[in-house]
Amino acid sequence: MSFLFFALLILASPSTFTDARCDFPAIFNFGDSNSDTGGFWAAFPAQKLPFGMTYFGKPAGRASDGRAAIDFIAQGLGLPFLSPYLQSIGSNFTHGANFATAASTVLLPMTSLFVSGLSPFSLAIQLNQMKEFRSRVLEFSPQGNYYLPPKDIFSKSLYIFDIGQNDFTGRLADIGIPGVKKYLPQVVSTISWTIKEIYNELGGRTFMVFNLAPVGCFPAFLTELPHNTSDLDMYGCMISYNNAVLDYNKMLKDTLSQTRDQLPDATLVYVDTHSVKLELFQHPKDHGFVYGTRACCGEGGGEYNFNPLVFCGNSKEINGKNISTSTCDDPQNYVSWDGIHATEAANKIVAFGILNGSLFDPPFPLSKYCDLHPIG
Repeated sequence: MSFLFFALLILASPSTFTDARCDFPAIFNFGDSNSDTGGFWAAFPAQKLPFGMTYFGKPAGRASDGRAAIDFIAQGLGLPFLSPYLQSIGSNFTHGANFATAASTVLLPMTSLFVSGLSPFSLAIQLNQMKEFRSRVLEFSPQGNYYLPPKDIFSKSLYIFDIGQNDFTGRLADIGIPGVKKYLPQVVSTISWTIKEIYNELGGRTFMVFNLAPVGCFPAFLTELPHNTSDLDMYGCMISYNNAVLDYNKMLKDTLSQTRDQLPDATLVYVDTHSVKLELFQHPKDHGFVYGTRACCGEGGGEYNFNPLVFCGNSKEINGKNISTSTCDDPQNYVSWDGIHATEAANKIVAFGILNGSLFDPPFPLSKYCDLHPIG
């Protein structure tokens, strides 16, 4: 049993928690499909089963069979699931808001969703939504029943950034690693600028920024991106693409270190979720999984069970034949849900790593600020 898994088992034990409320009264999240809790599907309603099958029993706006890592983080901090900012019915923003939408990028997309597949809700738009949210809180809270937080919440809240994957992967197949690397410094600088803006304009003081996952291990990219067998490591992941992710992550870490020096009374944490996800892909059986680089929901079977022409939950006529995806009966045995996103089981392990503080640089003991709640 690996040390990481042993640590996660300890964290999962209810005896290590209390029932006290966390000192963070709210979370404001900026991100893409990895942390979207329904924003994209509020704007473009269409999600259907099998998404949400494991926990919610119905589609719930997550790109998974169940909960996303942000759901577990909120639960661990004693907060409810984050309502999507774009969801007009049923939302409660008392404890924060989620501005993430699937297919979002850090940089402003140059084409529409229907051409490129990228969301119009880039990080700049999400920041503008955050500013508008604050204006509304200052205007209306605590008057009326608007499900809004108190006016002084913004300096006390936790701000999370889980975004950048689509900037990295969106054009990989077209322009390759060298082409993508040309604009990655702008991605990093935009994240840094956004943090400073929240610090200066909104009063935010506590920030967590997730790095990028090892995309060279994703079933979708193993199927779609050009490579040869010599580029595969002993775990079946693409070496060149994973090395490019490491280069980006180092750039992000270095930039955040510089940003931290410019914000003396802020806590700015670089969160190495990459290491946990890589561990799950490389050693799935050590963490209770059976399949690493094979999708639970997909089409085509084989090593990856991913067909770029028909995504999870969909059907399509190809060469006169109707092709439909199928879904495994045991998503808890898979790291990858649909070839691009993680299963609930994998998301839970990532969240454990975040809540126990083992992924933070610099070290940031959440237990100093919060009495963590069990997640299950």
